[in-house]
Amino acid sequence: MPSPHKLPRVAISYCTQCKWMLRAAYFGQELLSTFGTAIGEIALIPVTGGVFTVYLTHVPPGSDENAEAQEILLWDRKAEGGFPETKILKQRLRNHIEPNRDLGHSDKPSKTQSSDTSAKPKEPATTTTEGTKDCEDCK
Repeated sequence: MPSPHKLPRVAISYCTQCKWMLRAAYFGQELLSTFGTAIGEIALIPVTGGVFTVYLTHVPPGSDENAEAQEILLWDRKAEGGFPETKILKQRLRNHIEPNRDLGHSDKPSKTQSSDTSAKPKEPATTTTEGTKDCEDCK
């Protein structure tokens, strides 16, 4: 069955309680600026619970015309210990939709990039404008 979305599709889910909409929109804009029409759709999905994830739904390059679309997790704030650098997110997307594409300066290794993201400290809880702590999962 064909996908109801234009592929490749990047879905960025962001926590509304943490007020991460602008961050999600920024990443979407950066991906569109870099990949243009190679991306079929960017979706910003408001959720709660400290979530910031980036999923890619696509049919891998070189697949036959009857291949099913795959959904791949490109980034999960909780699992990765924070937010992605823009260049890392671009590299992960490129590796799936246009593996031979040169990203120029975004292909150079980052000074802060490490193979062990679990060593990163957990982000402190933020405070909303009402002065109350964000959702428990946002910590």
